[in-house]
Amino acid sequence: MNCIDQVVTDSYTAINGDCVEALKGLPDQCIGFSIFSPPFASLYTYSNSPRDMGNVRNDAEFFEHFDFLIAELRRVMAPGRNVSFHCMDLPSSKERDGVIGLKDFPGDLIRAFQKHGFVFHSKVTIWKDPVTAMTRTKALGLLHKSIRERSEMCRQGIPDYLITMRAPGESAVHVTHTVDEFPVHLWQRIASPVWMDINPSDTLQYQSARDHEDEKHICPLQLEVIRRGVLLWSNPGDIVLSPFMGIGSEGFVALEMGRRFVGVELKKSYFDQAKRNLAGVLANRAQDLFTEPVAA
Repeated sequence: MNCIDQVVTDSYTAINGDCVEALKGLPDQCIGFSIFSPPFASLYTYSNSPRDMGNVRNDAEFFEHFDFLIAELRRVMAPGRNVSFHCMDLPSSKERDGVIGLKDFPGDLIRAFQKHGFVFHSKVTIWKDPVTAMTRTKALGLLHKSIRERSEMCRQGIPDYLITMRAPGESAVHVTHTVDEFPVHLWQRIASPVWMDINPSDTLQYQSARDHEDEKHICPLQLEVIRRGVLLWSNPGDIVLSPFMGIGSEGFVALEMGRRFVGVELKKSYFDQAKRNLAGVLANRAQDLFTEPVAA
């Protein structure tokens, strides 16, 4: 396995290396839930490594590489259990794609998983502020001046999606909840096909309070999105997997919620930050136990 560094504890395993090769070292059907944000094809390039799935010339190259990961996910997922991935429609450009428009990246991901036998299980839309997107991207379709000059090019903002694919087969151990831990009002919120209440700043990057010179992760997944997936689709003690661990957001939540975690990250600077974040969860847990008042 092309493993540069790794940390193994009773609660988590963090691997700095190639996710496809790392997953080859995991036993069959050992993962209870997987949640991650994959590279958005060729939209972002995180490193110059040829193993970086974002370091590709086009979408076809990305999916050729990503297919190897899906095959390993199919092997390590327990039957009937779920893989959730965060994604969005991707903007196309004249320079890269020959036309200004949108690409159905979520649909392409769904079809890639279906090719390996996964079942399309659910899709939730996560609202994003188009004004914030306009300020950040200066996209022609979101500029107010386009209403006056080229209104035919105007479009709505691009939401995020959390798409969930279910591994084929029947689950040997069902995911169960008590009414107290999953009351009706919480279920109604999570069951909504559109999540309007996700705070875009609710990320590990924001909570880490890192020094300004530390490298920023481009797309940290909101912690509440991870919490809802982990709560709904895993049991305490299950192993949660992220093949694109980044700075450790999925592991941070999984450990906080009493799950175990396996994460893989190719980029060394992100991996080093993930190690600190994961160790911090266990340190906080130990501190909470130490300060917990003794019953009379």
